Amino acid sequence: MTMQNARGRRRAAGPAAEPRAAEVFAGERPRDAQREARRHRSPFRQVTDFAAASGVGQKAGVALAATGLLLTVTVPATSPVMATADQGGAAALSSRVQPQVSAEAAAKIDFSRTSVSTQGDPDSKLKQLLSAQSAGSITRAASAGSLGAPLTTMVKSSPFGYRVSPITGGSGEFHRGQDFAAECGTQVFAAASGTVTFAGWHPYGGGNRVVINHGNGLETTYNHLSSSSVRVGQKVNRGDVIALSGTTGASTGCHLHFEVMVNGEVVDPLGWL
Repeated sequence: MTMQNARGRRRAAGPAAEPRAAEVFAGERPRDAQREARRHRSPFRQVTDFAAASGVGQKAGVALAATGLLLTVTVPATSPVMATADQGGAAALSSRVQPQVSAEAAAKIDFSRTSVSTQGDPDSKLKQLLSAQSAGSITRAASAGSLGAPLTTMVKSSPFGYRVSPITGGSGEFHRGQDFAAECGTQVFAAASGTVTFAGWHPYGGGNRVVINHGNGLETTYNHLSSSSVRVGQKVNRGDVIALSGTTGASTGCHLHFEVMVNGEVVDPLGWL
């Protein structure tokens, strides 16, 4: 049997097709058993659950408590995700509550460490300088700080170099050392280790005088002393009491006249102290 449409084309016509029966899906879509429970959790509970699974809960709680931003924090411990049979195979977070971490708002964190102290040779710098070269070739920058203070309190008075004489009042007098103000009877210390080469009266205005030889052309002298407690040939160490200050010799008052000599020539003591 054939049929012809209005435009003259022909097409075959067979028996009418039966309508396709609609399939019925009776099964229900599986749902997450924990979905509703999670929806009703508070935001803080959701954060702590996430922290337990990711492993940052305890560290974050301790950090907040230590900084005072959070005074009391309770966070679950980090534990693996476990599945239980009564949940039908659904994953659940298994956690246990840790002790509370608390700190006051004004709490301070102490990072103190064990102190380590060493006691080296106080003459080490001077020994290195003198062993490497003679005192005459040592620069001021290298010698600074190599000698110890001859007094507990160093109060500078009259400096090294040319000055007006405090005795005659004349100008152009060369002052061979550095004066330090000190009451009579003040302890005078050896500026470095060495050997006493002179202890007695100085005929050229120094009064009671002590001279210590430190080796390689370096010497120190201590003048206008009221008394001395060392003798020629005696070995002394840096910081040993060698005398008491005074005003003997060409002096107008109690003080210490301190000199540094390099190969017999005086130099500015402040370049060594």
